[in-house]
Amino acid sequence: MRDASSRRMAKPYDLRERSFIFACDVVHFCEAVAECGYVMRRLAGQLIDAGGSVGANLAESVSAQSKPDYIAKSFIALKETREARFWLRLIAASRPSFQGRAAPLIAESSELVAILTAGLKTARSNPSRGS
Repeated sequence: MRDASSRRMAKPYDLRERSFIFACDVVHFCEAVAECGYVMRRLAGQLIDAGGSVGANLAESVSAQSKPDYIAKSFIALKETREARFWLRLIAASRPSFQGRAAPLIAESSELVAILTAGLKTARSNPSRGS
């Protein structure tokens, strides 16, 4: 597994690029998790779905048809980020041997939640922006 913390030293400013790196890190993490049997494989699958969906929805938001469409896609990305964080926490709690590897991913998901929450608050409160 790649060391996610070393790539996190200089986080990209572009949120879509950052979410892509997060998805890549989730994939590498899940490769190790999936080797631990059926239940962990299922949890890894859930995590990959949610972690990948964050970036996919942000990529879609670029070509949103309207401001409400942009907000909707960004809100889905926020929900998927929270879901990914849940699966990361569950895996770490279920297998303490993964806590060290999960910690930077949990921290990154929390940062992404904060960024997306702030962005959505701005998008919703500023009627003249992005219409």
